[in-house]
Amino acid sequence: MNRIEKTLAELKSKGEKALITFVTAGDPDLETTEKLVLKMFESGSDIIEIGVPFSDPVAEGKVIQAASLRSLSHGTDLTGIFGMVEKLRKQTDKPLILMMYINTIFRFGTEKFFALCKEKGVDGVIVPDLPYEERNEIKPSAKSNGIIAISMVAPTSHQRIADIASEAEGFLYCVSSTGVTGTRSKFTTNFDEFFGEIKKSCKVPAMVGFGISNPEQAQKMSSYCDGVIVGSAVVKIVAEYGKDSADKVGEFVHSLKAALAG
Repeated sequence: MNRIEKTLAELKSKGEKALITFVTAGDPDLETTEKLVLKMFESGSDIIEIGVPFSDPVAEGKVIQAASLRSLSHGTDLTGIFGMVEKLRKQTDKPLILMMYINTIFRFGTEKFFALCKEKGVDGVIVPDLPYEERNEIKPSAKSNGIIAISMVAPTSHQRIADIASEAEGFLYCVSSTGVTGTRSKFTTNFDEFFGEIKKSCKVPAMVGFGISNPEQAQKMSSYCDGVIVGSAVVKIVAEYGKDSADKVGEFVHSLKAALAG
């Protein structure tokens, strides 16, 4: 059983909601990213997404775009990120996911990429710009190496929701609203309707992300599904405090986990 599946099964058995957090690799540097991942796990994150910086991150809002550009300006690349994951695996056995754009995988070489994911200890990948209809561009290579390719579904998926949800593995990433990542003061999606459709077909835990920026929102959104994903709000703290951000991020993650515990 993959670490993602094992962790989510354990949370379900305890009746707990999952907290998934995100950080951009290499912002401000890979050493700080390593510290942030460990601090977030220590503070309550169940799964962590490590964002692979990309020059044109179409699904990202201004906060993560800026973090990506800062990281790339320091020379962060996939080889360095795999090296950091290798170091992390000596310190934690919790689930790690790479969130990245398809061109990065293609440039690196799909087979080589997923073989290295297996070797270094990556558990899953999220590719926001890979349409559901083109999932087989990576799924066979991912599957043969035991890596879960996480599916994403949005309110605008309409009749495709059932197809995407029924095939999802690990967990289903449910996009809270249209648009790009970033903190939001309010949501306009009809979540009862959205998750009602998802739950008809989904066999894995459903997680909601995009825009959740504080404990109150996390608690409210988790009432619809199995857990929440928080990214931009973490990256904002890193942008403000840089190499000294680990403790501040830890405090924030702790507050999110406490809110999910009710």
